[in-house]
Amino acid sequence: MATSYKPFISNCFIQRRPSHVSQKSHHFNLPPFPAFKPLKKILPGLPLLIDVQKTMTDAAAKLLEAFVDSFFEFVDQPLLPSQSNFAPVEELGEAILVTSIQGSIPDDFPEGVYIRNGPNPVFGGLKSTNSIFGRSSHIWVEGEGMLHAIYFKRSSQGSWKVLYNNKHVETDTYKIEKQLSKPSFLPAIEGDSLAILSAYLLNWLRFGKVNKYISNTNVFEHSGKFYSVAENHIPQEIDIFTLKTVRNWNVNEAWDRPFTSHPKVFLCMHITKSV
Repeated sequence: MATSYKPFISNCFIQRRPSHVSQKSHHFNLPPFPAFKPLKKILPGLPLLIDVQKTMTDAAAKLLEAFVDSFFEFVDQPLLPSQSNFAPVEELGEAILVTSIQGSIPDDFPEGVYIRNGPNPVFGGLKSTNSIFGRSSHIWVEGEGMLHAIYFKRSSQGSWKVLYNNKHVETDTYKIEKQLSKPSFLPAIEGDSLAILSAYLLNWLRFGKVNKYISNTNVFEHSGKFYSVAENHIPQEIDIFTLKTVRNWNVNEAWDRPFTSHPKVFLCMHITKSV
């Protein structure tokens, strides 16, 4: 059974009762000792407030972080030659002009944006960990999601202007690690069984999640809005012009579990038969 703790307020002082004064005497109501007067001047009317739950939670969080820092070592996970195309790239910050184009853009090509997402690890690359429990690692497709967009704009003279931009999808877990400025989620996919189990447990105790939300598998449109998604979390709504993450999309509060990362678009036609 969960126990809830509430702040409590304590005001007290200790006073020795004179031996010659009866407990029933009205002279028993003596003023506090002089030693308490300076404290009352410094803190007039301020009660002692102790938030037990917050204190215990903060202490437990610090102990868990100290344990992970002491017994887990993050190391970069090498990529195979066939996986070199998945090495991480830096965020650009703003769209840049593409000056070198091989081939030509057809005259009837429509203006618009081509956008995709894919794995792009932060903090230098995919991480593995070595610990007292063994080794655990991610698989090579598990980097944080990054949006890549190519914008096609046509001038009034008919010439094409092509821009490129990229930006990480800011999931809840991405924000946690960026705020901490270090890799923090222990990889929990491949490796020694005990290391994987300990990673799951420690991630849950520290962050309330067993693994990161990567949002790196697909981008889809629904009802005029655009979303980035992976199988292990709900989609993130994105602004395709700035690539900023707008919010998590829970289907108007009707969905609270992982979402398919390969939604399909269905075209329905109603055919009437003339008589």
